[in-house]
Amino acid sequence: MIKQIMAKNKQKSYFDQLKAEILAFLSVNLEKPYTLQDLFIHYDVKSKQEKALYGMMIEDLLEEGKIHQTEKGKYTVDVNANAVIGRLDHVNSKFGFIRYDNTKPDIWVSADDMNGAIDGDLVKATTYGEFYKKNGNPEGCIIEIIERGRTELVGKIQVFGNYALVRPDHKNLHNDIFIPKDKINGATKDDLVIVKIVEYPTKIQQGVGEIAEILGKSGDNNAEMHAILAEFGLPIRFDKAIEEEAAAISEMITEAEIEKRRDFRNILTFTIDPHDAKDFDDALSFRILENQNYEIGVHIADVTHYVQEGTRLEEEALNRATSVYLVDRTIPMLPEKLSNNLCSLRPNEDKLTFSAVFEMTHDGRLINEWFGRTVIHSDHRFSYEDAQDVLEDEEGDVLNPITEPDEVLEKYRFPLHTLNHLAKILKKERFRNGAINFETNEVKFKLDETGKPLGVVLKIRKDAHKLIEEFMLLANKKVAEFVFKMGDKRHEKQGEENKTQNSELSTQNSPTMVYRVHEPPNPEKLQNFANFAARFGYSIKTDSDKTLSNSMNKMMAEVEGTPVQNVLEQLAVRTMSKARYTTEPLGHFGLAFEHYSHFTSPIRRYPDMMAHRLLQHYLTASPKNRANISHDDFEKKSKHSSDREKLAAEAERASIKYKQVEFMSLQERRTIFSGVVTGVTDFGIFVEITSTSCEGMVRLADLKDDFYEWDRNNYRVVGKRTGRVINFGDTVKVTVKGTDLERRSMDLELVGLEGKSMPASSTKGNNRDTSSSRGGRREKPSRTAPKSSRTSDKDKGKRKRK
Repeated sequence: MIKQIMAKNKQKSYFDQLKAEILAFLSVNLEKPYTLQDLFIHYDVKSKQEKALYGMMIEDLLEEGKIHQTEKGKYTVDVNANAVIGRLDHVNSKFGFIRYDNTKPDIWVSADDMNGAIDGDLVKATTYGEFYKKNGNPEGCIIEIIERGRTELVGKIQVFGNYALVRPDHKNLHNDIFIPKDKINGATKDDLVIVKIVEYPTKIQQGVGEIAEILGKSGDNNAEMHAILAEFGLPIRFDKAIEEEAAAISEMITEAEIEKRRDFRNILTFTIDPHDAKDFDDALSFRILENQNYEIGVHIADVTHYVQEGTRLEEEALNRATSVYLVDRTIPMLPEKLSNNLCSLRPNEDKLTFSAVFEMTHDGRLINEWFGRTVIHSDHRFSYEDAQDVLEDEEGDVLNPITEPDEVLEKYRFPLHTLNHLAKILKKERFRNGAINFETNEVKFKLDETGKPLGVVLKIRKDAHKLIEEFMLLANKKVAEFVFKMGDKRHEKQGEENKTQNSELSTQNSPTMVYRVHEPPNPEKLQNFANFAARFGYSIKTDSDKTLSNSMNKMMAEVEGTPVQNVLEQLAVRTMSKARYTTEPLGHFGLAFEHYSHFTSPIRRYPDMMAHRLLQHYLTASPKNRANISHDDFEKKSKHSSDREKLAAEAERASIKYKQVEFMSLQERRTIFSGVVTGVTDFGIFVEITSTSCEGMVRLADLKDDFYEWDRNNYRVVGKRTGRVINFGDTVKVTVKGTDLERRSMDLELVGLEGKSMPASSTKGNNRDTSSSRGGRREKPSRTAPKSSRTSDKDKGKRKRK
């Protein structure tokens, strides 16, 4: 009986497989409909029994609606039935992925099936069926290009007699662009240029372009940084008209304007920022109230007072949506007149601000809150290092108020220690509620006056950083809650000063607001990470949000100081969903906040400007006019801001990677570096050098001592002859084999593994490209030759040595 059931299941599997294969063939070959006879020829079907079986499969596909007849006896696929719309991420010259839904696996697409699409294009794609997968991803093809992702690209030009070629800088653009002689426009060999695409590439012809701008010579720091900005479609400078409009704004603060605001100029106020910062978004004020509670003001630059809707400045701020932070420079969202002058909360100057003011007890309980426009006068500008020095002063006991206000140390010791005390309570409460500790290492460079990297250091976050962070989080959270609860009849309005101004805040529905949301991770991704962490002895529990956060934080604490710390922390971050802006109040998973916004950085983030405008509208508008807000307009702007934020982050990473590779190219070639294996693939292993956080690749083809195969399921490569294993997370010794600044990549040579030297290179030079993980993968249906695409289990997935 058992044998009969097994046979039946096997037969069913074969039928399903055959049906999927036919469907895949029709999905690939869309240029014309096919008859049964065409299928017989393609699959070399000759017997009556097999022909009858194919006819049955066609009937099944017709009944299931997966194919249809164009005319009698001719069949094709309805490509729109299973089609998805997404962006092409052309990660490799041979393949790419269609990213279309964070909750579903991306679609793997061969370069041969991209049908003229290039990286970043918005495309329509279809899959071949459930039996066609590549490492767990469904395989498919692009059937339509809906929208081009880029009209320009950046690269280095090589000029020949009657033409030129531009090699794109972007790692996901794999083919040169042809430039006709009359479109070179003065560019010379090794110039970095911006190319306007005139004709997009096809299967048989490379792309054609014309030189739109010459950025400078390859290798020049300014040219390289400008090239990175242009590569991601980010602006390099402000138009003259924008600068002129900013210059025309008056710097005077009138008495009439001050009278409209709550005055904090006589209350102790200060800023804490990086030592090289110029745009000071935020300031803190501190005083002790008569009831011995603390009043803490979080004061934010009132950018929307100066940047009015309908102006060119407003349009430019929306278009940019964010400041961009490269290794050696900041490209501000607003012109310098605003970002570093009018809106920057510089010391010893009156400034207009938008504030969130909190009354708190010494044990961290929030008693009262107030929101509104204010005027402040910052008494002192701390760098993080200066503030940390005060916090590390042994006499800074929060129980002993200051007695000598004339000395800076004495004047600020008690406020800073008290704020630090409260910040630690706020942080502890966040983690008790389920927040996850996502602290990853940040790289900073020491540069000379020409931008040449002299050293690489890791930024270390101390209490001064965390103090500011906690009060910014508090303000962002409370602003979001305040607006959201305006639509809740149960909302109890807090703050004596707010009672008159906000006497009728409650409405049936929550008003429009721009939220910063972070949704829970995709369960499949999370389980994959949990399985991965388990291999290193770390338990990630996914039963509930609370157990997940607790186990994740436990792992973060346990990996601290270990070789795999940086790798596991980065993988944990990648497992999570990406934070984004939206008008939907979806909460923030990572912070464990039910409602969260961005309110505290309007100089550098457009969503904060939107939050300011909305909050001010709700504080001052009558209930009748309060709902007069275009929800769709703010959602569109939120989506745009999320997209621009992503581009800015990619540009920042590209600039860091460039400087890392440049720094490593300046090192002595035979210097041996310690590193950690951070990735394992079928063509090589990635190694992060511990001292510099620079990542490079050791290619399997360069390992001469053995023939290494990729063991995908166990995150390692294994020597076929010696059995030597190189695992993810192993400590290794490497030297720099070569650097490629254009591609921002580095090749490494493996010289030692966990304290053991590698054997001497073999004279045979066993170059290879192999993988033991390919077994079981079905080949993509062929477009040509009437041969059967079915193979035996013995032959599936094998790859030959090169």
